[in-house]
Amino acid sequence: MITSKTIILPKWVNDIDKRIKLISDEDKLNFVLELAIKNIKMKTGGPFAAAVFNKSTNELVSIGLNVVIENNCSVAHAEVVAIINAEEKLQNYRLDDTEYILISSAQPCVMCNGAVLWSGITTLVFGATKDDVEEIVGFDEGPLHPNWIDEFKIRGINVIPNLLNERSREVLQLYKDNEGILY
Repeated sequence: MITSKTIILPKWVNDIDKRIKLISDEDKLNFVLELAIKNIKMKTGGPFAAAVFNKSTNELVSIGLNVVIENNCSVAHAEVVAIINAEEKLQNYRLDDTEYILISSAQPCVMCNGAVLWSGITTLVFGATKDDVEEIVGFDEGPLHPNWIDEFKIRGINVIPNLLNERSREVLQLYKDNEGILY
């Protein structure tokens, strides 16, 4: 009987300076896109990465990578892993003690949207869109509510879509070109 599950990130994550501060959303997303590129090139997971930052100090709180296959865990998406790692680091089941921003290489899928809604995150920034992910790589992102951005706003979550969209699309293409597994 299994009573717990640990999500393991690749060993190369230990070499990242966790004390970084990045001011602009572009810099934060470029950092996340570099994580996704490394995950692809090292063959340690899918083409998605995410990070949680403290909105007022711009300090990195946590990193998340898509490690579904490596961990035999369908919910080990980058956004979920970043949220779990932030909650663990901050020892709180919600990220609502201050304002936190989630930066994601791509628009969160239907599952990750739910995780963001309940996490306490106050800002979501992403690069590639759901359509980009489905068109370029072929992943099924699930049926998102047609007015999901408005629903997030009602709940106090600001959404900044399509930032660095072309570069984010290039990361997805890199995964496809490297014959990444479609799961």
